[in-house]
Amino acid sequence: MSLLKFIPIKLTLCLVAGILIGHYFEFDTYIPLFTCLILITLLGYLFLKQTSRDSNSFGVTTLVTTICLGVLSVSLWQPKNQENHYVHQNLQKEYLWKVKIREVLKSNSFSDRYVGNAFSMDEQKVSGKLVMNLYRDSATTKFKVDDELLVFGKLSEVKPPLNPHQFDYQSYLSNLGIYHQLQLDNTNHFATEHSSKTIYGLAASIRNKIISKLQKANFGKEELSIIQALLLGQRDDISQETYSNYKNAGAVHILAVSGLHIGILLLLLQFLLSPLERLPKGKTIKLIVLVLLLWCFALLAGFSASIVRAVTMFSFVAYALYLNRPSNTFNILALSMFTILLVINPTLLFQVGFQMSYAAVFAIVWIYPMLQRLWFPKNKIVRKIWQLLSVSVAAQLGVLPISLFYFHQFPALFFISNLLIVPALGLILGMGILTIVLALLNMLPQWFAEFYNSIIGLMNSIIEWVAQQEAFVFKNISFDATQLLLSYGIIISLLVLFTHINFKRAAVFLGCIIGFQLWIFYTSYQTRNKQTLLLAHRSKNSVLLHQSGYQLHVATSDSISASAIVKDYKVAEGIRILNFPALQNSYAWKNKTILLIDSLGIYPFQSADYILLTQSPKINLERLIDSIQPKQIIVDGSNYRSYIARWKKTCAKRKLPFHFTGEKGAYYFK
Repeated sequence: MSLLKFIPIKLTLCLVAGILIGHYFEFDTYIPLFTCLILITLLGYLFLKQTSRDSNSFGVTTLVTTICLGVLSVSLWQPKNQENHYVHQNLQKEYLWKVKIREVLKSNSFSDRYVGNAFSMDEQKVSGKLVMNLYRDSATTKFKVDDELLVFGKLSEVKPPLNPHQFDYQSYLSNLGIYHQLQLDNTNHFATEHSSKTIYGLAASIRNKIISKLQKANFGKEELSIIQALLLGQRDDISQETYSNYKNAGAVHILAVSGLHIGILLLLLQFLLSPLERLPKGKTIKLIVLVLLLWCFALLAGFSASIVRAVTMFSFVAYALYLNRPSNTFNILALSMFTILLVINPTLLFQVGFQMSYAAVFAIVWIYPMLQRLWFPKNKIVRKIWQLLSVSVAAQLGVLPISLFYFHQFPALFFISNLLIVPALGLILGMGILTIVLALLNMLPQWFAEFYNSIIGLMNSIIEWVAQQEAFVFKNISFDATQLLLSYGIIISLLVLFTHINFKRAAVFLGCIIGFQLWIFYTSYQTRNKQTLLLAHRSKNSVLLHQSGYQLHVATSDSISASAIVKDYKVAEGIRILNFPALQNSYAWKNKTILLIDSLGIYPFQSADYILLTQSPKINLERLIDSIQPKQIIVDGSNYRSYIARWKKTCAKRKLPFHFTGEKGAYYFK
């Protein structure tokens, strides 16, 4: 079956292409042109005769217009193209900000964190989202969704990663429309007495009420955290150990309320609401009630981006079931994706959750029927097991390249955890919803709470057992963006080949495999001949990395503190051998000399190209510069901030290049 024969799929692919073009290229000055093209196409559709609409030229114009629509949607979504966005103001001074709490983020050991919508700055109306960090102490007051704050402060930009191959938090927040953060302390803010209510605040208050009711039912701590994740979308209370177990067992998707949960809920509601079909217009009434209940669940789970995405997608799926035409499934999924990207947020395309959700669903819809045709057991029990296994394999195959690209690991026993947990997930979700309803009505029997608690505990035990089979968890797999694209080329061409075997399709499939192999050979050649020396940034530590082919030499004063930096670099660069030599006082690098001065402050009176200051040496920098005459001063995160500020002023006075890794990131020696 050729997917490209469906018009919604063609339009969605063109929209995705336009969003990618608009994201990676600047088209701000062309917004009027794109708008005119879209209007011309719409007018053509309204006024041209049917024969003209069916022409190839009109079809090409429509596809080009859809691409322009994608570019336009990204351009209009960008803050600099929004007239009232705060980025158009002078952000180099302090303002009185009025901010409404939009989301409560997971706290860390130092601060509580929130996402807020800015409404005004010094009485001037503005718009835009901010991350707010509130230092924690015994007097700190926690805020709730819809609380309104007045904050006097200066915005700071979200910093990019300071070390290579680290998680890019700046890019992540940028895709959420967040570019700045605001630091709160006990003296620069206060909450207003009367704040307006929104649907997000209503959802949060309902959720908090449910959690307080469940806490009174004496659920275990770990069990309650899983219940909150499964039914309320709250994962903040899950321990790191439990989360790692689910991750290593290939079942972490169970903890995120997303497509899997909404799909199971849809099937449950389809069954429970089936008596409505006996009424006049019963199927239509059933569809309306079903979609309303799905959106009520979205409200319960807090209207997070993943929930809204999943409920939107399965609202379209519910409509496809209403039509009872399975061939429309691809059309419906494409339409839901088109709607989400165009109406809700085009930058969702760059979020991992969005990519994995649609990859999994498309894979299930496409691959599952092929696996069922491959083998259809006569035994009913065997057939059910095969169906569950087919769904799990199809979903994992769909998300495998994305998982390898972002997480660099693959749990080989995913089919066991999914085979044992997913069949019971419908029962677990159904009992969970019943538990919540009974708890809210103060009618939850203790025996029922204990029974449900034991079921969640059993699920955790199964996941823990699967996760302990570490030999089947393949970690630290190097996988780049080119491999991601080529691997999807292999998967898609293989599926197309299975539908109808011919020479052309076989050639495309083999071409993708050869391309994947050639890329691996190329990257291996690049790595084998790579020579890099860099100073990474780490607070209270010095980390010098020297890559020589597949070997990485890590000179550091604290190897445990540097482990995260080393791991990220090792995975991304395909390093095979790690060495941990001691830090030396001097290094020779490409005919240049690097002099390292530590806390002892001892140095030879000889010339050097680079001076690396570590561990806060007590030196007279001006005298040092006069005696050694370096070309650059480099400072890492192991030094006192007061020392760094003084050295920076000295270098500025002497017009000598100065690099602090805490501001400019890791330093690559040339």
